[in-house]
Amino acid sequence: MTVIIWEILNGDYMQLPDVQHWKDIAVRFDRLWNLPNCLGACDGKHIRIEKLPDSGSSNFNYKSYHSIVLMACCDSDGLFTVIETGYAGRNSDGGIFSASRIKRWIEHGRLNIPLPSKLPNDQSNYEFPYYFIGDEAFPLLSYLMRPYPQRTLNDLRRVFNYRLSRGRNTIECAFGMMAEKFQVLSTAIRCHTIEKVSNIIKAVCILHNYVRKREGILYSPREFIQNRSVTIPVTTTIQPHNIEITANMSPHNQRNYLANYFISEQGSLPWQYQSCLQNTM
Repeated sequence: MTVIIWEILNGDYMQLPDVQHWKDIAVRFDRLWNLPNCLGACDGKHIRIEKLPDSGSSNFNYKSYHSIVLMACCDSDGLFTVIETGYAGRNSDGGIFSASRIKRWIEHGRLNIPLPSKLPNDQSNYEFPYYFIGDEAFPLLSYLMRPYPQRTLNDLRRVFNYRLSRGRNTIECAFGMMAEKFQVLSTAIRCHTIEKVSNIIKAVCILHNYVRKREGILYSPREFIQNRSVTIPVTTTIQPHNIEITANMSPHNQRNYLANYFISEQGSLPWQYQSCLQNTM
């Protein structure tokens, strides 16, 4: 039944986006979460399972239960765009992503990622890559932005991390909405093979998209609304990174470029400084 659900709904509710669809996703992500050129947020979710036969400790995770990991990307409204499941729970999110088909598809041009384009109202002619966002567990890549490490933070980097954290909230809310709707995720899944567990998870993900679209994407949990709130502006001056703009900038310099954009007249938000710097000013 789970395989049938996936096959029937996949074409309408989780079809791989083409180039124009990705661009539309990026436009809406910027409108809702103020992250230009962003294709969505990625994260891993541990799905609790009963110990599989002959699996040893391969699925025993750092939270002290058996699991397999769902790696997923979602758009600005918490709809899954790309998913991959079946990885043993003992693996880290970053390790799973590095070994994933998602990463290979991106790097081999099979995910239909748009060509780089200028950030909105940017004064330079630099065409910035389209990118996904992840947390500290993920690698920093030209198509994957992650926060600056906590030990290296200054005000510029705090603003950048704040802007990313707002966008990453989408994937956390997507996982939360899915777990709330489907009781199969509230207890350990009992199956004899990884394949059967994976089929259940894929069916749940596609049903999440189905229900989300049927309810209407205007329905949002409280976390979505709270993270779009506006606070009183605070005036502050932050020095940008000194970057040499080249056609082949490293991922580190691309992140620095985006951080500079977030404090520029063209890319800053009136409330970002109070929201992320009020405890350091």
